[in-house]
Amino acid sequence: MKKLVNLSLLLIAANLPAQEVPKAKVAPIIDGIAEQTPWQGDDWYLIDKAIIGDLPDKSDFSGRYKLRWDENYLYLLAEIQDDVLFDARPDPLKQYWDDDCLEVFIDEDASGGDHLYNYNAFAYHIALDNQSVDIGEKDANGNEQFLLLNDHVKSQWKRGETAPHTITWEVAIKLFSDKFSPEEEKNASRVYLSKDKKIGFMLAYCDNDGSMRREHFVGSHEITPVNGDKNLGYKDASGFGKIRLID
Repeated sequence: MKKLVNLSLLLIAANLPAQEVPKAKVAPIIDGIAEQTPWQGDDWYLIDKAIIGDLPDKSDFSGRYKLRWDENYLYLLAEIQDDVLFDARPDPLKQYWDDDCLEVFIDEDASGGDHLYNYNAFAYHIALDNQSVDIGEKDANGNEQFLLLNDHVKSQWKRGETAPHTITWEVAIKLFSDKFSPEEEKNASRVYLSKDKKIGFMLAYCDNDGSMRREHFVGSHEITPVNGDKNLGYKDASGFGKIRLID
């Protein structure tokens, strides 16, 4: 049954056109300001698909993003409007998904498939303190482990001083193959980018205004539910969208 589900998600994703991502002629400065030339253009994409909970009112949350690339990084610029920023857990490895965070899904070779407890793809949860976490392999006793992957992701955001206090969030992401291991020599499995490369990609935002659990989870791509569940991206890359790197 699991193979049939994965196959159906792959077929759906395969029929969607790849989003074209232009090359940055100059690398953006990751400072949460986004006034540099690489970000010019109107190629915005919305974060407007409900994954968990209902789609929030725009006064509660709205978001959009754009992408750029060079040989070293995939660059993300997100503009987020969130009326309440919530980060109740100082330990970055504890229930990070229940605090406000930006979640970046990356499948380096756009192969799809399972990535729970392996590195076939990554789901980087970028917290308000700019730390990045994903689920790692199970330990020797079969226990779930969470990994800080701050070396993979450079993140910085700033919030506007005037209403609606838009968050400008800039991210530079290194890509790694499925050969990645936390114990490897630094950057041993890193993949450098080139024109026409296809990458699995999805973006989402965890929104919580002060509850014990996140109230909304909103994404960039429509996800086909399995047994009523749309929260599949953290464990299966088959439903990610695809991007193609262009000049």
